[in-house]
Amino acid sequence: MFKINENYLKLPGSYLFSTIAKKVAAFSEAHPDKEIIRLGIGDVTLPLAPAVIGRLHSAVDEMADQNTFKGYAPDLGYDFLRETIAENDYAARGCQISADEIFVSDGAKSDSGNIGDIFDIDNKIAVCDPVYPVYVDTNAMSGRTGTYDPATEMWSDVIYMPCTKENGFCPEIPKERPDIIYLCFPNNPTGTTITKAQLQTWVDYALKEGCVIIYDAAYEAYISSADVPHSIYECKGAEACAIEIRSFSKNAGFTGTRLGFTVVPKALKCGDVSLHSLWARRHGTKFNGAPYIIQAAGAAVYTEEGRKQTKEQIAYYMNNAKVIREGLVSAGYEVFGGVDAPYIWLKTPDRMKSWEFFDYLLNELQVVGTPGSGFGPSGEGYFRLTAFGSAENTIKAMERIKTGKVNG
Repeated sequence: MFKINENYLKLPGSYLFSTIAKKVAAFSEAHPDKEIIRLGIGDVTLPLAPAVIGRLHSAVDEMADQNTFKGYAPDLGYDFLRETIAENDYAARGCQISADEIFVSDGAKSDSGNIGDIFDIDNKIAVCDPVYPVYVDTNAMSGRTGTYDPATEMWSDVIYMPCTKENGFCPEIPKERPDIIYLCFPNNPTGTTITKAQLQTWVDYALKEGCVIIYDAAYEAYISSADVPHSIYECKGAEACAIEIRSFSKNAGFTGTRLGFTVVPKALKCGDVSLHSLWARRHGTKFNGAPYIIQAAGAAVYTEEGRKQTKEQIAYYMNNAKVIREGLVSAGYEVFGGVDAPYIWLKTPDRMKSWEFFDYLLNELQVVGTPGSGFGPSGEGYFRLTAFGSAENTIKAMERIKTGKVNG
């Protein structure tokens, strides 16, 4: 008889956003006349920028011509895109990252889950709490997290680093030494950031203790504050201890077209073994490369027109964030984030549980958000709203919340 990976059986419930989708679908079926405003999942709503669309069309035309047709993409990414990324995202910020240290993929979510393939099963992971669920769930699927305790909603072999109002939602160096540290800034779900000096502290710690940092910088394009780093490689020594993951989904709207990349510097080693070579081996074996037309469109993001147009889109979403922040504050909510990130993190009123507040917003106001407890135990009593809706729906959602707010 064949055997299954029993680690999957240890996972509690379903994936967070799948649970939300089921609840919303059930409500919609029962109340087909109700208009639901969705500010839960961080999916963009604006169309791709004209410069990106234009390059997509021309790339498709190339596929119709035998002289320019492309078959399998290079498994690590086309040079034209890797070189463009290296120049614009790293060299321009003084980071010493070369094109061949950049691995193009179909998105940050995939890389966040797959990066664990190159690490031994006995590595101890540390995560911020609350946390993007993919980091923990994929390690659980690999058997790296121990057993799950429903009472505490925690895994026995995971080091949780609480990010709360009291510490400014900035993780503190854990007392127990981890092997792998997951950091995400600007943060999902709290929408908060840390300064370059604070991030340097983590780099120094990792170098001293022999840890590796998995740094999720998917939302770096939303940073406007001068002292917030866009890349961990802005910190001294990070090339020897950090892997950085990025996405085209949020900076350029590629949620449906799928494109991202991971940086694994050659200086990052475990003894004499290069993690760069391990990831290259894994990438080449299990991935056939992102499609040519998508990589061509990705390169268009860095053109003068592409930069201008995507910045306008980011400004649109950040104006939504401002509307949400100001609307919630005026309604008496305690609010965090939404300044350097498209996520707003709010305290639930009247000590309501996160899922209770979710049900209230859905059933009474037809507004969908994300319960903070779905991101970890320290998220209980909090709630996440995204700025990725339309401006019209964002304003409408705030009007509903302000007039229907639970009085505390």
